[in-house]
Amino acid sequence: MKLPDFGLGGAPLGNLFTAVTDEQARATVDAAWEAGVRLFDTAPHYGLGLSERRLGAALAGRDGYVLSTKVGRRLVPADPARDDEGFDVVAAERRVWDFSRDGVRRSLDESLVRLGLDHVDVALIHDPDAHTGQALAEAYPALEELRAQGVVKAIGLGMNQWQVPARFVRDTDIDVVMLAGRYTLLDRSGLPLLEACAAKGVKVLAAGVFNSGMLATDEPGGTFDYRPAAAPLLERARRLAAVCARHGVTLPQAAMAFPARHPAVATVVLGARSADEVRRNAALWAEPVPEELWAELELV
Repeated sequence: MKLPDFGLGGAPLGNLFTAVTDEQARATVDAAWEAGVRLFDTAPHYGLGLSERRLGAALAGRDGYVLSTKVGRRLVPADPARDDEGFDVVAAERRVWDFSRDGVRRSLDESLVRLGLDHVDVALIHDPDAHTGQALAEAYPALEELRAQGVVKAIGLGMNQWQVPARFVRDTDIDVVMLAGRYTLLDRSGLPLLEACAAKGVKVLAAGVFNSGMLATDEPGGTFDYRPAAAPLLERARRLAAVCARHGVTLPQAAMAFPARHPAVATVVLGARSADEVRRNAALWAEPVPEELWAELELV
């Protein structure tokens, strides 16, 4: 399966941090489609199913795209309550960790209902940090069966760390890894994973390239990986921005282009919560970055 080089991350469509309306979510997906985006990523975790429902509705009647969702957090009925895991939603469901064979199959079936689809292209095991043993013993074989049956085209992992995915690359036959925040201008710790993926032909979806906002503007600030940024990290980001400016490149433009230079990276996935954000990202993605910039950034 050929993966598009640019994708839309669906966490903001699930009201990550702040709410967006159904109309804003639809406009975001429409703008992505008009900009040529053909990979869309979501998960039950994102807004307790809200992202999947919104994305499925926006993509209804369209074809020629790649859709990925995730397993590992099932949604079960609960008393209506406001979400306490970063999404601005009130829902009558809660998450439960479930990397069992039955849990994986039920999770995908439930995702298909929310998406309004009969299949997804990519299924990713989502954040099995504390459940690696069960993910290897049960979740992976379940996805392997579904791939063999043609229910999904590709299987893999989606995580914010690189060590567990590296183990899966070594010990299993996964197709894809979504790596968030560990191969960016500020954090290149995930390079060993990318090298392992390149050696085995596993494709990488690079997400979190702005490190939760630190690299999203030419004036770095705010958070790094969703926490207040340490002063040395903030200073380094400002030096990176200054180098980019000397080459006529914006910091977010360089942040988007950087991971795509590695041969293992098939797609750069960017979240967006508005049509304007999508258009801005698409315009930056289309702008060339001079090759000499990279050598200078290596010294920062």
